[in-house]
Amino acid sequence: MFNRLGKDRSASCGLEPLDSQQLTAEIWEWFKAIVAALLLVVLVHQFGFHLSSVAGSSMQPTLYEGELLFINKTLRFIGSPRRGDIVIIRSTDPAQLSHPYLVKRVVGLPGDTVEVRQNQLFVNDEPLTESYTDGPVEDGRFIPYTVDEDSYFVMGDNRHRSASYDSRSFGAVSAGQIEGRAECILWPFNKFKVL
Repeated sequence: MFNRLGKDRSASCGLEPLDSQQLTAEIWEWFKAIVAALLLVVLVHQFGFHLSSVAGSSMQPTLYEGELLFINKTLRFIGSPRRGDIVIIRSTDPAQLSHPYLVKRVVGLPGDTVEVRQNQLFVNDEPLTESYTDGPVEDGRFIPYTVDEDSYFVMGDNRHRSASYDSRSFGAVSAGQIEGRAECILWPFNKFKVL
């Protein structure tokens, strides 16, 4: 490129034209950087964390449709869910293919006995204090269910009649079905909170 005075502008900027070998080396360096970045993104998404949006009303009043959650996936490799954790589970029911992932709260741990009596949730014959619900369990009586080893009993926070498809319908979920723990609500910003 030449300016109006007839001087080469690339020389004045310190730029030199690349020969084909230099161009190939430059493209190769960019390609390696992009592949490494994409690999890092995939690894973090698969094993570290990801974002997930809430669909449905089964977790109300804690979570509402459209909220964006930060999901910690390291739970699958380090530690295990605790009672009260909100987890993302992979459904094994073919009828749920439109929503293969469910957001539920862990209420029963391996070896626990879970039941509903007089509209109250009991774990190991003790009433469970649940400040995150907005009322009693309306689905009536649920016979005692003993959670298998390496499994968890999960329920939605919405305890109104037929409001949540959870372990009362499909039984306990295996640890392998748990994709991660919801750590916080990221969106909308005015509803940001740690769960």
